[in-house]
Amino acid sequence: MSRQPMTASEFATALNVSRETLARLETYEAMLREWQKTINLVGAGTLKDVWRRHFLDSGQLCGLLPGVERIADIGSGAGFPGLVVAIVSGAHAVLIESDNRKAAFLREVARATGADAAVIAGRAEAVPPTPVEAVMARAVAPLSRLLALAEPWLQPGGRCYFLKGTAVEEELTDASRIWNIDYDRVPSLSDASGTILCVKEFSRV
Repeated sequence: MSRQPMTASEFATALNVSRETLARLETYEAMLREWQKTINLVGAGTLKDVWRRHFLDSGQLCGLLPGVERIADIGSGAGFPGLVVAIVSGAHAVLIESDNRKAAFLREVARATGADAAVIAGRAEAVPPTPVEAVMARAVAPLSRLLALAEPWLQPGGRCYFLKGTAVEEELTDASRIWNIDYDRVPSLSDASGTILCVKEFSRV
């Protein structure tokens, strides 16, 4: 049986966000729906449950980032998770997105919501890195590739937070051929089949 779509107020309760923060996210949601008419920002079907599929999926990372002030989101797309994390947590976010149209969307949402975000239009491997405490990504690349992209960005002691689906075991197996990885798994709040992979340390084999 399918679940009822999550409402904005249910999202706010789940993550304990303030009324002001929710209003900023509602501005984001409205812009997402408007821009989606001309740019394929997210899967059209996911808009039916946008607060769970995108905003909760992204915002749940904030609970894993106490005290983190600088993050990088690789392949930010429509801003999930990095832009949501910036709005909810107040962290400075570097949003890296190779598609110029999506980068334009990110800049407009950051401006409209007052998010502390810098948008870089380019491929992650071609962008000069600036050290951050946390690197995150969702639906961008397999784990082995994500670790290679994240490595130059992480300051000492920094961590990676990757939102993964049902293929996480396969990705961990493949990545272990190239990387030694110390990680935790956190069950996703938004999807029973989802996992947040919290990579604490990694090095090449």
